[in-house]
Amino acid sequence: MFVNRRGVKSMKILVLSWEFPPRIVGGIARHVAELYPELVKLGHDIHLITPEFGQASLYEVIEGIHVHRVPVAPGNDFFHWVVNLNESMGNQGGKLILEEGPFDVIHAHDWLVGDAAIALKRLFKIPLIATIHATEYGRYNGIHNETQSYIHQKENLLAYDAWRIIVCTEYMRGEVQRALHSPVDKVDVIFNGIRPEKKKHHEDFHAQDFRRQFAADHEKIVYYLGRMTYEKGIPVLLNAAPKILWEMGGYVKFVIVGGGNTDHLKRQASDLGIWDKCYFTGFLSEEYLDKFQTVADCAVFPSLYEPFGIVALESFASRVPVVVSDTGGFPEVVQHTKTGIVTQVNNSDSLAWGILEVLKNPGYSRWLVDNAYEDLERRFSWPKLAQQTEAVYQRVVTERSLLEWL
Repeated sequence: MFVNRRGVKSMKILVLSWEFPPRIVGGIARHVAELYPELVKLGHDIHLITPEFGQASLYEVIEGIHVHRVPVAPGNDFFHWVVNLNESMGNQGGKLILEEGPFDVIHAHDWLVGDAAIALKRLFKIPLIATIHATEYGRYNGIHNETQSYIHQKENLLAYDAWRIIVCTEYMRGEVQRALHSPVDKVDVIFNGIRPEKKKHHEDFHAQDFRRQFAADHEKIVYYLGRMTYEKGIPVLLNAAPKILWEMGGYVKFVIVGGGNTDHLKRQASDLGIWDKCYFTGFLSEEYLDKFQTVADCAVFPSLYEPFGIVALESFASRVPVVVSDTGGFPEVVQHTKTGIVTQVNNSDSLAWGILEVLKNPGYSRWLVDNAYEDLERRFSWPKLAQQTEAVYQRVVTERSLLEWL
């Protein structure tokens, strides 16, 4: 059996995730795609089950990960699709365990794959680790309807059945403890990470000509990037815009980047009289976005709920100064007045102050950017985070070996 440099034996891990490139819905896809290659480098055997998508192969090896994509019947709605997903994942997981096993650990990412993960754990007596990326309770500040209650129950069951739970911030450790009633000593905090080298800085392209697609030469570019959902707090940014424009003599353009329904946001911009200062781009390809971030002056993420905020890391890597709200895990990711500016959640005046701090002080902004980029290696490096994940696996495997599973 292979033993790596730290004396850890090679483990065989079965991973279940409902999104994995090219299927990208939120942050889980990138998390899974960037964590497990590092665990492969540490000598571990990773098999990942995920739903089929487009023309992607049903089986392929990507950066050492054995990726198994399973067909999923469409179902009548999203929740029926999730039921069908778990049935397909459970069948494929059982086949893999019988043909490729034994597996040391099952690792499930969020409630959507929980039923399959729990069934495999109980049937084959393999310890289950769950990464809880967010909770329904946190997203909506409580459980208010039947749909939310259904998801909340699934999250509770996954958390209960897991041998250990991994979350991305201390804030999320507290949320899992409160919302899912998990003992605090059952929960491990491991940050999300990023590969900063993937962010191209495009020093060889005509930046000024490219920039003119979004703003005039005399205008600063302030942008939001992400989903167009309530918890992302985009209306707070629009409400802050008039004050920023007043202070900056009108020389600011607010660029809202991301797919989804923006009709209500466009109406708000029109009602505020700032329509001509806003640009809703829709979805931007990664290459186009990399170029855009090169010419931007400030990234703003005014979330009302944010377990971690990987968009902040992406801005760190792009060398764009960052302003965030003080909700959820953001204050752990962005160190106020050192690697970015942290403002009061759902407070447009506070957000305007933070953005103006960046726009009016270019030397200070460059200092924040330099600190933030250094922090990527110090706290958000995937090789280091993989070693922390490996330690959780090793602990579970050791504990499992010491007991009889009846």
